[in-house]
Amino acid sequence: MSQKQLKEAFISNLNGTSLLEVSLGLPLAPLCLLCRGLLLILYYLHNGKPLSSRKYSLLLDFVVLVSPLLFSCTVLSPVIFFPPSIIAAVCAGIFSKIYSQRKHDTRAPFRQIVKDFQKTYLDSEYIPAITAFRVYVNVLTSIGILAVDFPQFPRRYAKAETYGTGVMDLGVGAFIFGNALVCPEVRQKSYVTQPKFSHLAKQVFSIWPLIFLGVGRLLSVKSIEYHEHTSEYGVHWNFFFTLAFVRLAASLLLAIIPKNKSWIVAMNLAVLYQLILNITPLKTFVLHGNGKDTRVGFFSANREGLLSLFGYLAIYMASVQVGLYLMKRRNSVKDWMEAVCFLLLTVLVLFVLLHLSQAHADPVSRRMANLSYCIWVVAHCLTFFVFFVVTDLVLVFTKLLVKGSSVPSCWSVAKPPNASKKDETEAVPIRRESELSHACLISAVNKNQLLFFLLANVMTGIVNITIDTIHSKTAFTLCILHLYMFFNCLIMYTLHAKNIVLKFW
Repeated sequence: MSQKQLKEAFISNLNGTSLLEVSLGLPLAPLCLLCRGLLLILYYLHNGKPLSSRKYSLLLDFVVLVSPLLFSCTVLSPVIFFPPSIIAAVCAGIFSKIYSQRKHDTRAPFRQIVKDFQKTYLDSEYIPAITAFRVYVNVLTSIGILAVDFPQFPRRYAKAETYGTGVMDLGVGAFIFGNALVCPEVRQKSYVTQPKFSHLAKQVFSIWPLIFLGVGRLLSVKSIEYHEHTSEYGVHWNFFFTLAFVRLAASLLLAIIPKNKSWIVAMNLAVLYQLILNITPLKTFVLHGNGKDTRVGFFSANREGLLSLFGYLAIYMASVQVGLYLMKRRNSVKDWMEAVCFLLLTVLVLFVLLHLSQAHADPVSRRMANLSYCIWVVAHCLTFFVFFVVTDLVLVFTKLLVKGSSVPSCWSVAKPPNASKKDETEAVPIRRESELSHACLISAVNKNQLLFFLLANVMTGIVNITIDTIHSKTAFTLCILHLYMFFNCLIMYTLHAKNIVLKFW
């Protein structure tokens, strides 16, 4: 077999892992973020000033926020519960040290601290958990697309061939979910002031970079005979095209249907698509083509990519509804604790529906983006998001113990709002100038998310062309993955330091 055939076989015919294992890995990234925040607060407690060195900030962020993810999906993957447990224990130790060493003049009974915490007002115009969620989905995806080509990355974490729940299967849906959370319809940006169809025309124009990137990837992959997994999207289709057409279709639907009914559209779309898969030959066509797994004609050649658009569109519309709920003005910690409870209840309902869907409709299939896949993605994305909200609330509580401390990409304690302001107005996640001045990897990646994803794709291609990844030893693999991620992060960090945003559409 040629090198191309070997690499294609290496990522084909896989079955994923268990639902439980995917769920057990979700707390890791939020715990890394919590650990970084607690370390910064502890540094302030000891030195009386925040960490200001950009060099050390980058090093701290990479070691604490990124490196544990690389180890957890390679050498530590056999003990998936181990990394979150260790980091949680470290966080508990740091918090205990902060609590015991806080200044005597600011000490108060624990019950009083909890009461003050619940009454604390937060900056309602910025929701850091949304930023953290989107950045980490991007970072995890970037790790996965290269790590999957190395033998140290478990095959069960890779994308399943037909049915199954691999970690990378979740990543694809989470990327769609994260994009919808901050779409213009959710953020209200130009949506209220412009006529709906004028807004739609603007959205049509805004997807051209994704189309351009999709065409660029197609031409480059075909020209250099780069290995590709045909049953993933098809012969010519790729994820950039999926992102573009899902966004376009969603904008069209939201121009016709009230956006607060997005959840109804998502539910009907996913259920109807599943019914069509079950009662017509469509499922057989997606999996086997016209009988002999042929790919004659554009539609048949790209059947997975084209037909999965219905499922991804359902995920996108569900996320729009989630985004609208999150953007409601919440001024206090108590408001967000209530929101967390509601989201957890929603997650519970979704997991019940997932059980019923897998038992009576179809198992999870990213290849078809069926009903079970849509429910699975939304449930796990909500769970992932809730972990980030809890992380931010813990950091707010800790900052109350150490007056004057600050953590970048975290909630700022705000003054009580004026009574004259209407509660029903909605918040928009705008980056504060004070947060822009912080040396923060989360903010850096968030500023240039599409560029980060594009750079990761390009670097992945370069590594695969120059290195025999399949036969790499463990130490070499870890070295390459760390260098790859550090280079990507360094580019984003440098652009952030110079306040450069490479967005030209």
